[in-house]
Amino acid sequence: MSWEFVIVAGPFGGTTEGPVWDGDSILFTHIPESKIYKYNPVSRASTLFRDGTNNANGLTYDSNGNLYACEGGARRVVGYTGCETVVIAEEFERNKLNIPNDLAADSVGNIWFTDPFYEGAGGDWSQDISNKELSHDSVYRIGVVDGSENMIRRMTFDTTRPNGILFSLDYKTLYVAQSGRLPEEKRELRAYPVLSDGTLGSYDVLHDFGEHRGVDGMVLNTEGNIVACAGLAESGPGPMIYVFSPEGEVVETHSTPVDRPTNCTFGGAELSDLYVTNSEGYLFTTKTNMTGRVNCPGSQ
Repeated sequence: MSWEFVIVAGPFGGTTEGPVWDGDSILFTHIPESKIYKYNPVSRASTLFRDGTNNANGLTYDSNGNLYACEGGARRVVGYTGCETVVIAEEFERNKLNIPNDLAADSVGNIWFTDPFYEGAGGDWSQDISNKELSHDSVYRIGVVDGSENMIRRMTFDTTRPNGILFSLDYKTLYVAQSGRLPEEKRELRAYPVLSDGTLGSYDVLHDFGEHRGVDGMVLNTEGNIVACAGLAESGPGPMIYVFSPEGEVVETHSTPVDRPTNCTFGGAELSDLYVTNSEGYLFTTKTNMTGRVNCPGSQ
């Protein structure tokens, strides 16, 4: 099936990110303006959902319909409830986090997030890498661990600038986009087994992007395939949506109409419409022959 992308919002100027389906609309972040917008596919209108989000990037719902965000400019992970913002993580071992990027909820409600330091991603202060307090860029888990609520635990010790994060259908595998910018950094889609004690085992490389831009954000479909945003016009095969099998086979690719797709999610009545954000501030969509695996309010 050929995908025909249609731009439905933007350009807002600067990166849009973090799309999630809330049951009837798509929420997405506009990082430079610290805003979250809401696009309704029935009215085809985009309205302001929330502002003052501290350069929020990734969003996710848990299985109970609670909304979480990575507020990169404030170096924290938060939960949004109405007008209230609840901080659930902002430091590790008494050091400020880097620039939290993307997040995912597991089957028991723990929140996992990536914490790379991409220069400029958190606003002006983040242009200066000397502001980085941690010596590593890691994946973390927040949740009830050993009886301590909201305890933060470091889960990876082999990542540099981890970006998109996603669980398999059975939550026994964690997919992580290892998305370095420097020549010596790897650009890989990795699969980490979730072990019986809750830690992660050694990863398998599902796809190596070599010198080209790797995966940014991604979403799962109900067949267990990974639908991922990657690429850019000036390098390699260009900007596109990849569909990977759980084993890393490239099932499909679909070139996007604008450069640098950043993240995607499924939405619509049948959860078969794919919504994509990008670095130029667009939201665009296409109809697919898939059904998405997404958490949203009222889905359980």
